[in-house]
Amino acid sequence: MKILVAVKRVIDYNVQVRVKEDNTGVVTDNVKMSTNPPDDNAVEEAVKIKESGKAKEIVAITVGEEKAQETVRKALAVGADRGIHVKVDGVIEPLAVSKILQKIVDKEKPDLVFMGKQAIDDDCNQTGQMLAALLNWPQATFASKIEVKDKTLEVTREVDEGLETIEVNVPAIITCDLRLNEPRYASLPNIMKAKKKPIEQINAADLGIDTKPRIDQIKVEEPPKRKAGIKVANVEELVQKLKNEAKVI
Repeated sequence: MKILVAVKRVIDYNVQVRVKEDNTGVVTDNVKMSTNPPDDNAVEEAVKIKESGKAKEIVAITVGEEKAQETVRKALAVGADRGIHVKVDGVIEPLAVSKILQKIVDKEKPDLVFMGKQAIDDDCNQTGQMLAALLNWPQATFASKIEVKDKTLEVTREVDEGLETIEVNVPAIITCDLRLNEPRYASLPNIMKAKKKPIEQINAADLGIDTKPRIDQIKVEEPPKRKAGIKVANVEELVQKLKNEAKVI
């Protein structure tokens, strides 16, 4: 079995995001960047499947600017065998990423494609679903448990009502939830070894994909500041404020 894992470079989740003064976007200069957290879960699950003997090769792929290659290097240090970097400058939307991944899938012929359930920067939650539609493959989104069988996967999904267990045929698209596993840290020896693993670089233009954004971002603003709360002396005062001021009872 061959697994393709898609990873994305985003602003680190510990960083306080700041809006640019001209409201054209968020500040990314001199800001710590890292792998999208659910993508780390996708890499970890692929490595676990390989360690169990059910996969022979893991290929990590990222789509983005030159520095995005860092996310592939991290995946290689964790256990991926080789990497692919599709170079695109500027903003790239989920549909364009899906079309690029479709081209790579046609070339690499993987049995499974893993990726995070959504990216923490745009929060779109679209790429996996779009890729499944383009390939006409079955999909299992928000996966919190994966069991590999002969030619199928049993996947437990996080849904609004709780958990849902489905079975999908291989090949398939899997988007991974944070509760799927606990991503490991890359050890220093593995980080050094990862520097010798190959990363193929491809220009998106060479794939014949139009990466021009379909959505115009007009303005970015911070959410309004929350007002400070107040303390009440007793339950009676609380009820009065809820009734007369908040008017919720």
